[in-house]
Amino acid sequence: MCVGLPAKIVKMKNGTAVVDATGARREISTELLSDLEPGDYVMVHAGIAIAKITADDETESEELLDMLEG
Repeated sequence: MCVGLPAKIVKMKNGTAVVDATGARREISTELLSDLEPGDYVMVHAGIAIAKITADDETESEELLDMLEG
């Protein structure tokens, strides 16, 4: 099973972004998506932003992950 994690874009530069995923900051590729800017939420898989999502989607994803953790 493949799992994507929601993350908030903190800053962008030349096809990459620094994102905050539940407090952990990582650099990811944004080459697959256009029109992204800091403050946007994305779904990240294997270090690549695969979809732009809404803040509501991010909140729902976080709640589901919390439920799975127990």
